[in-house]
This record gives sequence, structure tokens and C-alpha cells, in this order.
Amino acid sequence: MPQEELRNVSIIGDGGMGTVLAILLCEKGIAVRMWGHDAEQLADIERRRENTKFLPGYRLPTALVFESEDDRAMAGAELVVSAVPCQYMRRVWSRLKARVPSGVPIVSVAKGIENGTLLRPTQILADVLGDDVSTAVLSGPTIADELARRLPATACAAAEDERLAVRIQKTFTCPWLRVYTNPDVVGVELAGAMKNVIAIAAGIIDGVRAGDNAKAALLARGLAEITRLGLAMGATEQTFAGLTGLGDLVTTCISPSGRNRSFGERIGRGLPRAEAQGATDSVVEGIATCESVAALASRHRVEMPIARAVYEVLFENKPVRSAIDDLMSRRLKAE
Repeated sequence: MPQEELRNVSIIGDGGMGTVLAILLCEKGIAVRMWGHDAEQLADIERRRENTKFLPGYRLPTALVFESEDDRAMAGAELVVSAVPCQYMRRVWSRLKARVPSGVPIVSVAKGIENGTLLRPTQILADVLGDDVSTAVLSGPTIADELARRLPATACAAAEDERLAVRIQKTFTCPWLRVYTNPDVVGVELAGAMKNVIAIAAGIIDGVRAGDNAKAALLARGLAEITRLGLAMGATEQTFAGLTGLGDLVTTCISPSGRNRSFGERIGRGLPRAEAQGATDSVVEGIATCESVAALASRHRVEMPIARAVYEVLFENKPVRSAIDDLMSRRLKAE
């Protein structure tokens, strides 16, 4: 496989990340076709030349092709981007299964763990499409709005096939996005998923105004929890100190516009879960991921007190102050 950038890309999903990647690729002169499950919503984006729901304020390139027909969604593609939230991937890819071109790799940008199966995004793709489909991950501290503003950012292309990772790296690298490679698919996906749970906790801390000391402790101890579970599941420790681990965690926990942090802040201010969730049109991946992480921690016998506290607040109606007090009064131990 020649290690050059791919010149024809289909993006499955019309959310914020799918849209901003479409803009980036079009500006590189790459042919891009975008598909969305809701034909009416996709037609509205095409008519306005703006994704007012998920990425408002940015004009979409005239070269971007919108495709609502399943049969043509991936026609001519050399690479397919799965920009579908984790909990919806199985439904979407089951629908499109027969249309996936033979031999064309799929790169996922989802960050989550499927409820019930506890599968990572690339595992969902393999489960639905078969093990013969070549998959990869593009992840890292990449807030869509900042990418759209061409602010400098970094990401990581992870694949077991190094040649595929390099081609994805070259395809998405541009003057404002620097892409690295990493063979640790397990670690990259787990880090991307679990940081959303810690981000909810960070938002809760903001909501109750617990202070910067508490936020710093949360990030440090949260990363320790993420790393423990990752190692138990076969990931490489170095991954969690890199862009997709520490990097993405910091961005998600401090960004004012972060969906998971903002949701957590509303919880910290006393809003019920349903109301806090309903305040945004975007999917708050950390809510569902929190359930999956709790199940994985139990399966692998990994201690994750922060993730457990978030679960208790969201799903067992534990008062936020009680959850914080319980974390602070845990048995003393060495770091």
C-alpha cells in the first residue's frame, strides 16, 4: 500500500466532528462526500451550507458533496470516516453494511464504549461488518469549533496496520492539525472514552465551585483510574501520558464548550440528569460510557472510585456533596 494521503473520503455522520473534518479535507483539495441518517437534516445543511445544529457559524465548502442515499454514501471512497456516536454505531453500520466497498478502511472518530456489549468503536465495526474490514482510530484533543477556527491542534491516528496509520496521518495533517501515529488501538480508544466520564466529574466540580485544587486532584487521580483500567485491558501505559490520554483529558476537563464538562456543571448546580442532558442537542457520550466503565471496572476488578462516584450521582441519585465527601474520606494510602 503506497503511503500517501487518500484523495477520496466518505464521512458517515453529520455531527460537529464529521463536519469539521469535511471542511479540513475539502480545504486540502480532497474529494469529500458526507452522509447523514436523517435526510431532512442533511438537506437543511446542504441548503444553508452551514451545520447550524452542530457547528454553527462556519460556511461549508462548495466542493463538499452531501449524499442522503445509502447506496451512494461511500461510492468511490478510498477511506471512510465513521463520525457516528458510539451508542448509535451498531444501528448505522447495520443499515450500511451491504454498501461498504471491499478493501476500503474505516477510521472511527467516536469516543465511547457500547452499553451491554462493552465493545470499543473499532470492535463494534468488526462485530457488524466482519473482521476482514480494516479499521483505525483518529482521536485526541480536537474540539471541533477550534479546528474550524484553524487554531493549532494535534491528534493521533491509531491502527494495528502501521501503513494505514501513516496514510491516515498524511490525509488529515494540515497547517493547523498535526497528526501522530500510535499502534495502541486499545489504549487510544479506552482513553478517549473514559476521559468523558472524568470530564463529567470536572464539570460537577465547576458546578459546586470546589476550586482549582480539586480540579487538579481530579485530573491526576482520574488519569490514574483511566490508566489502571487500560492496563488491565491490554493497553500500553505510555498511551495514557500522550495526546489521546492526558492531552484529551485536559482539554475535555477545562474547555468551557465541552459537552461532557458542561453537562457535569449543570449536574453540580443541581439540575436533574434529564434536564441537564436536554440542555444540548449534542450527544453527551460520557453518560452512557459511565455505565460501561462501571461494568468494565467490575469485570476486570479495577478500583475506579471517581468513575464510580459519577455513576452513583447519575444513576443512583446520590447527592453530589455526599459523593465528594465520600471520595475525600476514603482510606488513606500511598499515591
